[in-house]
Formats: sequence, C-alpha cells, structure tokens
Amino acid sequence: MDRTTLREKFKEALQAVLPIMAIVMVLSLTIAPMPINILLSFLMAGLLAIFGMMMFSSGAEMAMSPMGERLGAYIIGTRKLWFMFLMAFVLGFLITISEPDLQVLATQVQDIPRNDLIFSVAGGVGLFLVISLLRTLLQIPLKRMLVFFYLTVLVLAFLVPKSFLAVAFDSGGVTTGPMTVPFIMAFGVGVSSFRNDENASEDSFGLIALCSVGPIIAVMLLSLIYRPEDAAYEMPSIADISQSVELGRMFTDALPTYFKEIGTAMLPIVGLFLLFQVFKLHIETKTLYRIMVGVAYTFVGLTLFLTGVNVMPAGAFLGGVLVKLPVKEIVIPIGMLIGYFIVKAEPAVYVLEKQVEELTNGAVPGKMLQRSLSFGVAASVGLALVRVLTGISILYLVVPGYLLAMVLTFFVPTIFTGIAFDSGGVASGPMTTTFLLPFAEGACIALGGNVVTDAFGVVAMVAMTPLISIQLLGLAYERKHKSETITVHTDPFAYLDNKAIIEL
Repeated sequence: MDRTTLREKFKEALQAVLPIMAIVMVLSLTIAPMPINILLSFLMAGLLAIFGMMMFSSGAEMAMSPMGERLGAYIIGTRKLWFMFLMAFVLGFLITISEPDLQVLATQVQDIPRNDLIFSVAGGVGLFLVISLLRTLLQIPLKRMLVFFYLTVLVLAFLVPKSFLAVAFDSGGVTTGPMTVPFIMAFGVGVSSFRNDENASEDSFGLIALCSVGPIIAVMLLSLIYRPEDAAYEMPSIADISQSVELGRMFTDALPTYFKEIGTAMLPIVGLFLLFQVFKLHIETKTLYRIMVGVAYTFVGLTLFLTGVNVMPAGAFLGGVLVKLPVKEIVIPIGMLIGYFIVKAEPAVYVLEKQVEELTNGAVPGKMLQRSLSFGVAASVGLALVRVLTGISILYLVVPGYLLAMVLTFFVPTIFTGIAFDSGGVASGPMTTTFLLPFAEGACIALGGNVVTDAFGVVAMVAMTPLISIQLLGLAYERKHKSETITVHTDPFAYLDNKAIIEL
C-alpha cells in the first residue's frame, strides 16, 4: 500500500478517535477526576485504536468487501436454490461468530452461557440472511419485510420477561460490526447484481437491516430457558500501575488473547473463501494477492483495536463519577456529546459511507450520512441515560421509536430506507459495546440500579435512532432533489475494481 493512502487512513483514524480522547481528557482534568493509571491506560488504548482503525479500514476495502461480492455473485450464479440458501445460512452463521462486538456482549451478559448466546444470535443472523436472499430473488419490497418482522418483534417484546428485553434488543445491534458489515453488504451487492431490473441496485441495501432482526427474535426465544435477572455486576477492576513498563505490560499481556480471538474468528470465513477460490472462483493471482494482504491488514487492525478498547476501564469509571456529582443529570449531555463523536470511531461506519458513496455515484455523500448518524447516536445515548437515571422500561422508547421508523418507510425513497436500517446496525459497533455500554453500567452501579434492566439497552438505542435520522435525511433529500434520480452501480464488481481495492 502506498504512503499517500496510509496517510489518508491515519488522518481518518485521528479525526475519529481524537475527539473522544479530548473529551475524556477535559473531563478528567475538570469535573471527573480519574486515577492516573486509568487515564494513562485510556491514552494508550486510544493510540492502539487509531492504528487499529487505520489498518482495519484498509483491510476491509481490500479483502472483506471483495470476498463478499465474489462469493455472493458466485452463489447466486449457480441458480440452485438449495445451494443458495444453504450457503447464505453458513456464511451468516460463520461471519456472526467472528463478530468482535458479539464476543464482548456475550462476556458482559454474565448469567447466560456465553456459547449459548453466541450460537443463538449466529443462528438468527444465518436464518435472516436466507430470508434476505429470498427477498432479493422474489423482489419483495424491503419496507414490507421490515414492517412485518419489526411488528413481530414488538409483539414478542410484551411476552418476554422484562429482564430479557434490553439484552435481546442489544443482541440485534452487536451482530452488525466491523466483520459483518463489509462482508454482508458486499454479499448483497454480488447477489443483487444478477438481477437486471431497475430496482436491483436498491436491493443491495437492506441485508444488514434484516440480519439485525434475527438475533433479537432468537434471544427473545432464549427467555424461555434463561432469565438474566439475578446477576451481580461489578465495576471493572483497576490495575495498579506505578511505572510505564507496567502500563505497557497491561496491553502486551492482553494482546495474545485478542490475537487468538480474531484469528479464530476470521479463520472460518477466510478458509471458506479460499475453498471456493480453489474449486470455483479462480480469481487471478494479482487480485487474490491483494485480498490476502487485505486479510492480514484486517487481522492486525482488529487485534490492535480490540486490545485497546477492551483493556481500558475509562468508560465505566467515567459514568460512575459523573452521576455522583451534585447535578447527576449532567451525565446526559456529556453522554450525548460522547455519542455524537464516538460513532465516527466505529470501523464499520467508514465501510458503510464508502459503500453508499460508491453505489450511489456520490448522490448520497458519506459526510452527510455521517452527520445524520452522529445526531441519531447522540439522541440515543441521551435516551439510554434517561433510562439509567429513571429506570423506565425500554419498551416505552423502542415501541414508539420503531413504529415511527416503520411509518417513515412509506414516505421515504426506497434506497434511503435500506441505508437507514443498515445504518442502525452499523452504528452500534465495538466502541458502543466497549465504551458506551460500560459507561451506562458504571452510572447504573453507582446509582444502585439494576444493570440488566436499566443499563443494558444502550446498544439497542444506538441501533434504533439512525433508522429515524437517516430516513429524515431521505425526506429532506427528496424535497430538495425532486427532479433528480439517484443512479447506482449495477456492475457487481464496480466497487471491487475501481476504488475498493487499494493499489499496493
């Protein structure tokens, strides 16, 4: 990869992470004093996150998106329905198991067996990827599917134990992170490319949206077996650091754990791609080499990123300190400010922006999409923290929120509906699960609240509000450009051959 591209990626990573670091630094020096060991570990984690994002964003473009497009195009090209559905389920299952966000949430939900939660969620994604494939082939309007399945979720929500609601909705958000998004979005591009009708391009969006519903339903069904209401949650322990070597050892000791975790997670999907390459795809050597280099970049980037954001305890500590101030409600505007900037640090958001720009030929600018996401996430964090302070049920927020999102689907251009519901899953990534969720947990524990019912649900709120903000963006766009038509790439490998693969 050339130096110019690396500088661009580094600059993007700095712009994403530095605002969060600056906010935490200012708070630590003014109203929310932190022990020096937590502050230093946070700064070190920030550096790792920056370099990790730089590597991951490069690798996702070079590897995960092209792999998804090639596999999607080949699978649909076989014209064998049983094979299409089988492979869609297998791919959805494998890519979800590899999702770092899900691993984090499974660890935090302490009284449901980790593997039970992971496999249930992965099964839900696999099943709904099959449903998404069926929708694309039968040309079923996306809004009909979304309205049907989200109404099903809302009905089930009234039957599920209160202690399970937030965990179930959070599960839908964490499944669509840095591993899942570039692959499944590209898979959708590859699948829809084989349709020749004018709506094929619009149907490349929406797979992430439907795949976010499956885990919610799957985890709700788990409520028949487990009831996570008696778990004891504690604030993360603070390591005693007296020198710089001990600070470095905190991260170097954790590095092999995430090295193994990401390697184990990526192996099935990369192995499946190579198996198809040997027997069916036969991609030219130069392109295959670029993809493998991208796999290496993705692996290193995610390892560094997750090591950084998982080791630091700053989120939980900060939330606990802020709610103990004389005006505890100050946690809400501060949380909203963090939420506004933190979405820019989500690795998968970058992938979505580029994909939307490419597929719409720049008609929907990535920066405009990012601002809408930022406002949506800020609002969601504010609502989530209101829940922490008041203890109101998540149903009072998600029911009207999803109903509004579904009503908007009947007034918004179809492509914006797909982008909006995809954005909801993309916004709730590793930064949400490793900083915002602990932030809410820390505040909840400090107030003596119930973590399961009051703090869980942050990811769900972050996943919900972009459905509204992006569709409102679509309404504004339609009014401003009534006479214009968004033209979209129909070549299945346009994203692959033009900008998505970076010249080495």
